[in-house]
Amino acid sequence: MKVAIQGIRGSYHHKVALELFDDQIDIIECLSFDELVDSTSMGLSDYGIMAIENSIAGSIIPNYSLIDDNGLSIIGEYYINIHHNLMVYPGVSFNDITNIASHPMALLQCKDFLKKTDKILVEDKDTAHVAKRIMDEKVFDTAAIAGIEAAKMYGLEIIETNIQTIKDNETRFVVVSKSADNAITKELNKASLKFVLSHKNGSLANILNILANYGLNLTKIQSIPIIETPWKYSFFVDTTFSDYNKYKKAIDDVSLESELVKEFGVYSNFKSQWEQQED
Repeated sequence: MKVAIQGIRGSYHHKVALELFDDQIDIIECLSFDELVDSTSMGLSDYGIMAIENSIAGSIIPNYSLIDDNGLSIIGEYYINIHHNLMVYPGVSFNDITNIASHPMALLQCKDFLKKTDKILVEDKDTAHVAKRIMDEKVFDTAAIAGIEAAKMYGLEIIETNIQTIKDNETRFVVVSKSADNAITKELNKASLKFVLSHKNGSLANILNILANYGLNLTKIQSIPIIETPWKYSFFVDTTFSDYNKYKKAIDDVSLESELVKEFGVYSNFKSQWEQQED
């Protein structure tokens, strides 16, 4: 089984892949989400694992559009706590470094810590990729922000632990596939949708009322501009439910208030799905 991740081995995406599938997989390393999506949509990978939102930094908005534009299905979600660490080439001290490098989302999640330093912040493609480069190229003037797995894998020395702004820092990942056929249908309790409002007055309010009337709980709503039509927006929505039949009826009613309704996936926690499949 081939699983595409954003980043390289030792990254948080790699950690999620191992927690979901153990080590019985081939990891396809992708240094961008675009590469990950291409690998999955072209069938080069069976699954893709994508970070979609973080409890500190918020949504990774471009990833919603990538899933949408490439016709991928969300077949599960998974959450992990993110513990960022500052790591350097062995023997290097904090005073020796001039740069701190990491993925932009990691830098954002450590904003309070970084504000207290005079170091130059450098955005990179991946947390673990920075760690690997520091070791491979013997970089003494740069520290990486990454997980403890990266430090262990590439032999770096951690000089500051848990530098994220909020100690309970959680990231939500989604598992995507070229087809929804891989999804386990037991215990479905969440859906990800896109809708485009009709020109009726009060369309958004009507849609929210429909979801509430059928007992659906809206956990996220994100507006994204429709590039081809200035000042018009699509809405990406996550909703949870306890009754699948009521969910389907709600979507039928939402369709009457929308120009477009697209279902990215109906799913549950992916690890529980995978364990059911293994059993």
